[in-house]
Amino acid sequence: MTSTDTLTTERADLLETLAKHRFFLRFPARDLSDEQARQCTTASELTIGGLIKHVTFCERGWARFIVAGPSGLPSAEDPEALAAHADSFRLRADETLAGALAAYDEVAAATDELVRTLPDLDVSHPLPPAPWFAPGARWSARRVLLHVIAETAQHAGHADIVREALDGARSMG
Repeated sequence: MTSTDTLTTERADLLETLAKHRFFLRFPARDLSDEQARQCTTASELTIGGLIKHVTFCERGWARFIVAGPSGLPSAEDPEALAAHADSFRLRADETLAGALAAYDEVAAATDELVRTLPDLDVSHPLPPAPWFAPGARWSARRVLLHVIAETAQHAGHADIVREALDGARSMG
């Protein structure tokens, strides 16, 4: 299948759902300065810029997993990988919101192309050893994409709360 072929309903649904939740993750960032995008407004350390950066980091890793298997994900036993994961929640002073959004767009485009062109959504790989994965579990590309959708939606909700606490702006209502 190429990107010019007609998509199956399943693939079209996955892409449409990803696009919807990506929009709701990006929307709270509208009209923010870099400083505002770094601002913690709730009891957590979450920021809008950090959430966008984190979802980008995770989606990139899961896309690598679909293609390369467990070697595509950072190891839970690697201190550098764990530090990179923690850093993915922070928009550092040397990073900009525009840069984070551009990186997110690049990753989203690559994931979308993967959804369109992957020969089989049933391809599966074992999950790497980690305390948060069941021992011996395998995830198909389809399951990974559903996870990415769920994580994006969850963090879109976080971003909406952070933005509302920042200046009262809401995504809905």
